[in-house]
Amino acid sequence: MGEAREVMDRLTASVTGTPDLKALAGLFAPDAVAVTPDGDFEGRDGVVEWWRQMTEAVPEAVFEPVNAYEVGDTAIDEGWFGGRNTGPLRLPSGESLPPTDRDVRIRGVDLATVRDGLIVSYRVYYDQLAFLDQLGLLSEEG
Repeated sequence: MGEAREVMDRLTASVTGTPDLKALAGLFAPDAVAVTPDGDFEGRDGVVEWWRQMTEAVPEAVFEPVNAYEVGDTAIDEGWFGGRNTGPLRLPSGESLPPTDRDVRIRGVDLATVRDGLIVSYRVYYDQLAFLDQLGLLSEEG
């Protein structure tokens, strides 16, 4: 296992189960950049803030890997992220939605490029519509 794979595995561990945002922050370079479905975030603090909002919305989340790769300095994970929405969900607009207490399970892909033991570029892709639908936010019954 190479450095990128090791760092990606630590990232997954820091945002699932009982999240550890201090450990998460230690994985990102100060000038790291993240591309997410919610927008782009620059700097370690911005990336950690995005994850804080996700882990607050779905605490005790689990990740079920489907595929895990390492290509040079980049680790790639494909899998299922799931849990119960028991915390507020912040929208890109800045408004916050109350918890729905619904379970979610969404398939996604994460890519982390690592240099000198720190993530410098992080990309995560998942189906936002499936996420919102599972929360009951798209259906009329929601």
